[in-house]
Amino acid sequence: MTIQTSICPRCGRPSEEGLCPQCRAADVRLLTCEPFVTAVYCPVCESQKRGKTWSDLQMPREDLIAEMAVSATSIHEDAKDIRVSVRAEEIAPNRTACTVEVEATLYTVPVRETCRTEIRWQRESCDRCSRISGGYYEGIVQVRAMNRKINAYEREVAAKIAEQAEESLQQSGDRFSFISDLEDSKDGVDITVGTQYLGQEIARAIKGALGGRFTTHPKLVGEKEGKALYRITYSIRLPFYQKGDVVVSRGGYFEVRDIDGQRLRVFDLQNGTARTLAEGEVERRIGNVREAESALVVFTQPNLVGLMDPKTYRTRELNTVPWTFPVEGQPIRVLRDEEQDRLVIVG
Repeated sequence: MTIQTSICPRCGRPSEEGLCPQCRAADVRLLTCEPFVTAVYCPVCESQKRGKTWSDLQMPREDLIAEMAVSATSIHEDAKDIRVSVRAEEIAPNRTACTVEVEATLYTVPVRETCRTEIRWQRESCDRCSRISGGYYEGIVQVRAMNRKINAYEREVAAKIAEQAEESLQQSGDRFSFISDLEDSKDGVDITVGTQYLGQEIARAIKGALGGRFTTHPKLVGEKEGKALYRITYSIRLPFYQKGDVVVSRGGYFEVRDIDGQRLRVFDLQNGTARTLAEGEVERRIGNVREAESALVVFTQPNLVGLMDPKTYRTRELNTVPWTFPVEGQPIRVLRDEEQDRLVIVG
């Protein structure tokens, strides 16, 4: 030891200045814990409250326990290379005891400490569930059809679109865009929504998927902070004909591809071309391509194809259509025209 070398006044070890690293580390607390921390969650939707804000960003319970336990700790500001582990034990339905262990480096000295805290789970109805349970809503989407009842397919599509719109908006952070009721009635579907924006998005999406039109009907229900409050009914009227319908016009068969007002954009099932029909030109409807049956191709000849009738199992001869390529032994989709006792190739 040279004359210029300092020594630790406490333990006598060499030290650059004052206390040595070991004595400095021994003088400080690496880790302290609050006695408990409160975790607030909604028992209905399991959303979590952070401060004054509710969040749908749920995490596995184990991860939440670790996060809450760590939030109750304080680690010395000079600690480096910190490694934290948490052990948890459920001691009651609403209490979790946690042991937090921290390993770190303090003034170049490896140290390790543990402390205990407790998570107290508190149930509270979130802002969204409070609105739903209180019957709050801002609009109703009513899905009906022109001069007919909507079918099972349209009901399913409308419900799926509504649920997807709700999920998309809530994932983007719009917690109040909820569906509080989705009711099937004999005339159609009624969708009760928490925000007017959600109602508008659902109405637009259903119109885009199924055609038709929608109108809005606001109703004044009160006033808040000097502003008028409205509830809006989004009235959707699906067209009489649907996408996929196969209709007869002047003896020909056409598949409806789109509806624009009183005109139908159709696909000619005989020659494979697109054209437009007025609703008044349609004589009748034979079915929808969703209801098509599979008929086995028995033989093919120039301008002729033999199909096994899926109902009678007899071979029926049809004129070929240029937009299909039937292969012997392979199925092809057909619709049955009961009135003419014919099979119509639809693809």
